Amino acid sequence: MLTLPYLGVLTYPQIDPIFLDLGLIQLRWYGLSYVAGILCGWLYGRHLAGNTRLWPNGVSPVTKLQIDDFILYITIGIVVGGRLGSVFFYEFERYVADPLAVFRVWEGGMAFHGGLIGVVVAIAVFCRVYKVPLFSLIDIVAASVPFGLFFGRIANFINGELWGAPTMVPWAMVFPDAGPMPRHPSQLYEALLEGILLFIVLRIATHHFKMLGRPRFVGGLFLFGYGCSRIFVEFFRMPDVQLGYLYGGWFTMGMLLSVPMLIIGIWAMATASPRAYEPQPVEDDQAGTARP
Repeated sequence: MLTLPYLGVLTYPQIDPIFLDLGLIQLRWYGLSYVAGILCGWLYGRHLAGNTRLWPNGVSPVTKLQIDDFILYITIGIVVGGRLGSVFFYEFERYVADPLAVFRVWEGGMAFHGGLIGVVVAIAVFCRVYKVPLFSLIDIVAASVPFGLFFGRIANFINGELWGAPTMVPWAMVFPDAGPMPRHPSQLYEALLEGILLFIVLRIATHHFKMLGRPRFVGGLFLFGYGCSRIFVEFFRMPDVQLGYLYGGWFTMGMLLSVPMLIIGIWAMATASPRAYEPQPVEDDQAGTARP
């Protein structure tokens, strides 16, 4: 039971993590968040590739049809990379003790930084196969990622996981599995910063400043923006219990993994230069594209 100082906290909306139970098959909000993120990212990526006003000379080096083909690559990259990231960055001992748990993805356990590595690998493979300019595709993907980040953090909130540190702020919540102390709803902080705010910043860069014409700038801006947002939220979020703080009672694994993102992001933005592309062959009357 909460004591007097905690009477003003908000009520945590206990939403069933399973939004549709079909008996043998259970559909969860967490899985739905991945579907929604990939779907919205795909549609937005098609918009960026097909909007000639965003590219120098009105020519996009990536076509809508190529974005369609890329869906399979990025889905595999997200799932495999995110899972392996959870294994090696956060819960290595658990998976060593129970190797089959790696395949039980419905139990949760995905790491953004691992997913990011998986996506980069998927982009590199796709660009090699389809002869697509690497940094231009990276820019399109980077501008589309905030959709997935937003839905993913909302799913974390619904699951009542990855909660924040104890606090007495008026919007604090008592999470069911986190004890009686009111805590920061850090999942919502991340949804706001990594999802909505980062999307707005990237949207301004692509649509107002036409930064898609400077390959790798948008990708660098995403890395820098996410790194800053994640490091900021880590001050309000509890570290993973199996790791704890890495140094000084404040430095976390999330911070450590985000520092290289800041460095690479700054480099990418600082070295990006304008570039125009030649029109691609037209073989599809709707998408205006040619498959390899």
